[in-house]
Amino acid sequence: MIAAETGHVSSHEAGAIEAGGHKVLTIPQTDGKISAEKVEEVLNKFKEDGNRAHMVMPGMVYISQPTEYGTLYNRQELEALSKVCRSNGIPLYLDGARLAYALACSENQLTLADIARLCDIFYIGGTKVGALFGEAVVIRNEELKKDFRYNIKQRGGMLAKGRLLGIQFLTLFEENRYFDISAHAARLAEKLKDELTKMGVKFYIDSPTNQQFPILPDAVLAELKKKYSFAYQERMDETHSAVRFCTCWATKEENVDMLLADIRELLA
Repeated sequence: MIAAETGHVSSHEAGAIEAGGHKVLTIPQTDGKISAEKVEEVLNKFKEDGNRAHMVMPGMVYISQPTEYGTLYNRQELEALSKVCRSNGIPLYLDGARLAYALACSENQLTLADIARLCDIFYIGGTKVGALFGEAVVIRNEELKKDFRYNIKQRGGMLAKGRLLGIQFLTLFEENRYFDISAHAARLAEKLKDELTKMGVKFYIDSPTNQQFPILPDAVLAELKKKYSFAYQERMDETHSAVRFCTCWATKEENVDMLLADIRELLA
């Protein structure tokens, strides 16, 4: 599996891919994204290696939309990745855990139809938009559909009450609900970003989605930690760190306002 060095399967999941008998081949990223050129470089290097029988054969390409940095693949980038994968006979897999928040973003260029056309497999995340459990895997490549149910069963993924998973997605896609609740999160993330920018706060990366990465003094973060949940991203210098704040379907505007007020007071 070819993935960005920052890819979720590369840096999280406790080595689950390797535990399942496969290997993640990481490649350099730019703003969390990999390029078709880098993927083709890896594939060509393998083909041209006279000792390739002893090497790991790239079997698929993994990307996330949005990425782990909250950034987005545009249509041109996804089309280029799709072209490289299909010309080399390997599937393109899109991790859609936060797909709703990509689709709701004002900078997004891709529709669900585009993703279905360009990817061999993708999934529509449910738990991050309010589902109690589960995701919806969409397989577009007919070859990969063959005997897929056996793979589910053999790897412990078959649910005894699978209809409960289906009911959730049926409800999410009724009355535009899936898109409306993610648009709510996108709006609040934009508000958070805009107001922090006005305070002079710098960002680790320019993310247009529901994940925001402000760089704040460690002393400020120590106080915020007593009241809010956020993820540490990276130490920037001796006194500042980048962290990640996420908005979601359930985020209340008054809580965003409270966070902003607290940061404003702590920075004063």
